[in-house]
Amino acid sequence: MMMLSMSRNITKRFLLNGKQTPLHAPCPPPVRPYDRIINKASFSSPSSSSSSSSSSSSSAKNGFVGWYLRKLEDHPIVTKSITSSLIFTASDFTSQMISSSSASYDFKRTSRMAVYGLLILGPSQHMWFNYLSRIFPKTDVATTLKKILMGQAVFGPIINTVFFSYNGLVQGESVPQIITRLKRDLLPTLIGGAVFWPGCDFVTFKFTPVHLQPLLNSSCAYVWTIYLTYMANREKPEPCV
Repeated sequence: MMMLSMSRNITKRFLLNGKQTPLHAPCPPPVRPYDRIINKASFSSPSSSSSSSSSSSSSAKNGFVGWYLRKLEDHPIVTKSITSSLIFTASDFTSQMISSSSASYDFKRTSRMAVYGLLILGPSQHMWFNYLSRIFPKTDVATTLKKILMGQAVFGPIINTVFFSYNGLVQGESVPQIITRLKRDLLPTLIGGAVFWPGCDFVTFKFTPVHLQPLLNSSCAYVWTIYLTYMANREKPEPCV
């Protein structure tokens, strides 16, 4: 009887211990070395691809075009004025190389053109294109033609009159001489502009954002200014008596 009770107690304890610590508990799967390498590569590949894409995008943003666009956004008038000055400098250099018969280069003439682009044309282009975008915000063909007509009827005569008057003053011409120069050179210049500028203006107003319009206009002006600087630096006219 005593032996039977002892065997029951042993069996009961064994069952209780089995609940606490099972004899056949599942073991974790073994981790192989190449599994760690694969997992590491799978986690690192998205970050490496994202870092490479971000580096390529940052390199694109840090290019010359990105730098220039940031300058246009941060300092629009200064950037457009410097751009216009550089284009006028290059245009006058080209004009002198084509038309000059003497071996000497006229640096004063080039400096006059550079100052004109910096102080007069660059700021005036900025204000003019912004003004046109306010009164004619659309970019359809009819609105584009209105902008072209406004440029030929208003901006062209005013800016060319200022150009010839400025060049006459810095060259030491008297007021009668400047008036005579305007009578001689202004009308042929406006006629030439009416032939040259409408095509450039159509592309500028129709397809180009407002903040880039002075840049495209100045790029077209490179060819036009070669002719314009030639007209501005013709021999001084004799004043009418």
